Amino acid sequence: MRLPSMSQPFLLAPIAECPPGPPGAQVRLAVLGARGVGKSAMIVRFLTKRFIGDYEPNTGNLYSRLVHLEGDHVAVQIQDTPGCIQVQEDCVQVLDSLSRCVKWAEGFLLVYSITDYSSYQLVQPLYQHIRKVHPDARTPIIIVGNKADLLHARQVQAKEGLQLANELGSLFLEISTSDDSQGVCDVFQYLCKEVSKLQHAGSTDRRRSSIIPRPKSPNMQDLKRRFKQALSSKVK
Repeated sequence: MRLPSMSQPFLLAPIAECPPGPPGAQVRLAVLGARGVGKSAMIVRFLTKRFIGDYEPNTGNLYSRLVHLEGDHVAVQIQDTPGCIQVQEDCVQVLDSLSRCVKWAEGFLLVYSITDYSSYQLVQPLYQHIRKVHPDARTPIIIVGNKADLLHARQVQAKEGLQLANELGSLFLEISTSDDSQGVCDVFQYLCKEVSKLQHAGSTDRRRSSIIPRPKSPNMQDLKRRFKQALSSKVK
């Protein structure tokens, strides 16, 4: 599937407080990971197909775009997040500051760089933080090893990413944002599809729970029997 050509992304910050739209009309995603792993580059690559290598450290931009997904146009909002530098006590404070974003989003990309082992170590605490906010195991989370083109500088082996994903019950992919535009698009589109399926499932469950069970039809033979008994007692 090819994405339509897109211009510069429209930036919004902070997240707007608005009621959720109808199921399938809007998909809310968040991209989390350490600083410098390529989160912003991935988002812009998906939305514009362009690769930009250098970004100023962001304070949390919200990218909005109408994308083509399996024959439908879906409004996708992607929240970029500031990076957490190290897995220490101060990292917990950063995680707490992300709680509002995590609560807002419906699907997540947890990104690390294969050239930075400390960014890989951050994935598990981020995953656990998401699960605290979203206990429903159906909430889609994808672990992404970025910068797969920099094999000469690899610090995290692919088998390590796969092992972590298996332990957490998540999907794992290695991609190169700079070299593989289609791979980046595939990751985001897969996540959009998973969120859309979850939205439709939730909508179906709500419709089922709102249906009032139809009362059972009375047993006519039993009614006739009771009527005869009542008449016979009056005759006596």
